[in-house]
Amino acid sequence: MPGRLDLDRALVVGVASSALFDLEESDAVFRNKGEEKYREYQREHIDDVLQPGVAFPFIRRLLALNDLSEDERLVEVVILSRNDPETGMRVMRSVERHGLDITRAIFMQGRAPYQFMGPLSMSVFLSANEDDVREAIDMGFAAGHVMGHAAPDDGDADLRIAFDFDGVLADDSAERVFQSGGLEEYQENESALAEVPLDRGPMADFLEKINRIQGIEESKRLDDPSGYRRRVHVAVVTARSAPAHERAINSIRQWGLSVNDAFFLGGLPKGPMLEVLQPHIFFDDQRRHVEGASLSTPSVHIPFGAINRQ
Repeated sequence: MPGRLDLDRALVVGVASSALFDLEESDAVFRNKGEEKYREYQREHIDDVLQPGVAFPFIRRLLALNDLSEDERLVEVVILSRNDPETGMRVMRSVERHGLDITRAIFMQGRAPYQFMGPLSMSVFLSANEDDVREAIDMGFAAGHVMGHAAPDDGDADLRIAFDFDGVLADDSAERVFQSGGLEEYQENESALAEVPLDRGPMADFLEKINRIQGIEESKRLDDPSGYRRRVHVAVVTARSAPAHERAINSIRQWGLSVNDAFFLGGLPKGPMLEVLQPHIFFDDQRRHVEGASLSTPSVHIPFGAINRQ
């Protein structure tokens, strides 16, 4: 087992059971028959293993990165659940049966546990409960609403992550210019400020922690150039196009961060590109992009910025 956990150094992710597992059947019991019948249903099915949900392949691969270090845990995943501790037992038994290295959980009966993200130094909270996600965003935390259906998990160790740029890795100041002034004013603004980095957005801390893991991988590759194959790959998939692409690239560099690939699509649909790229998770701040992408790609809506308050 990997060694000590340093919350300030590790990538800490909070995940609701609704994001990790497929809870459609048990949620239907809650909606149609109420809380007491739901608790009874979970007790009766406590040994029935929950099936993987939208975020499952991503979380499994993320946890597998702990084998890159013998001295410290690089990744920690914590279950954040509205279940009470008793009904939460089914979730934790399913975690164990699936072989996921998750030992920490917070169960709060009927209440959102995202307020504990701060003490746990979490970089993001993933949930299928949109209201919880929006409340977490409003409190200044990075949070995402998982959408779509669980994708088949081929069991390999590669981890491909794709991010939108504005409102996700960066703040939404450039997007606000586009919304208020149109494309021409936006392009002029981004060209004039090409060397001025945007402020970091909600998912920049997550990328920073991923970059740290990629740095460990690069050291292993340098030690074994012919034998070690990198497992983590990061892409930006954005509606930006030239000349606005320069500010995006310069911002990432000046933040001290990096990505492997960048797709500047100039407003073209992202779904077909993602279908080829096949990331295990895609983060975007615009719901319409997420809805399109989620038809083929595990996707997360980050309801950040002015565009999500309209």
